[in-house]
Amino acid sequence: MGTYCFGIDVGGTTVKCGLFCTDGTLVEKWEIPTRKENNGDQILPDVAAAVNAKMEEKGISKEEVEGVGIGVPGPVNSKGEVSRAVNLFWGYKNVVGEMEELTGLHAEAGNDANVAALGEAWKGAAAGSSDVIMVTLGTGVGGGIIVDGKIVTGHHGAGGEIGHANVDHHETESCNCGNRGCLEQYASATGIVRMAKKELAASGENSVLRDAEEISAKAVLDAFKENDPVAVATMEKVGEQLGGALAILSLIHI
Repeated sequence: MGTYCFGIDVGGTTVKCGLFCTDGTLVEKWEIPTRKENNGDQILPDVAAAVNAKMEEKGISKEEVEGVGIGVPGPVNSKGEVSRAVNLFWGYKNVVGEMEELTGLHAEAGNDANVAALGEAWKGAAAGSSDVIMVTLGTGVGGGIIVDGKIVTGHHGAGGEIGHANVDHHETESCNCGNRGCLEQYASATGIVRMAKKELAASGENSVLRDAEEISAKAVLDAFKENDPVAVATMEKVGEQLGGALAILSLIHI
């Protein structure tokens, strides 16, 4: 068994990288940008380059590395293949095969929220729990569900993809996945921005967001902390959609 391993979280904006000892001890963490141009063709080569560079920097040989674990924002099957990852503009991609070819290291891949749930159940907030729902809120909304200590993957690897659960049958705008009314359209960073813009258009309230050159989720949350009326109204709607979805999930799975 190797001494080290790499953990990679591929997000829609940044890729978070970690070098760990195999007992879970963090050695170092860093980030690289997620380059989504050309259907995200450079994402995995960039990850491989970051891993290889860190091994060279630390003087770590391939024999000392147990492998690379990669979390991807989309369904991942048991072979480490992704059929589609909308926030990365990926169609089919053999994540494990490509990473092993690029690094020469053993690789494993899984849905980002699923592997995050495993991490929390092993070393984090859910340590010792056999039934866990993990929710990730970022560019999109991800979910990882563990029942009796096992990940609920689903037949196509999408068992925890709660971001694409329908929470509003009356929504007229389309999600990145092509459907309408997905939770991700409301509770993700991009969803918060979308909701804030709709609230600004519908409301006559004064708001610091009206003067912003570009509205971001952070700007909305910062305004919410200051009791900005538009930001408060936005986050109340976001919370209602997210809370309702989680209440249903907790009844079904836990």
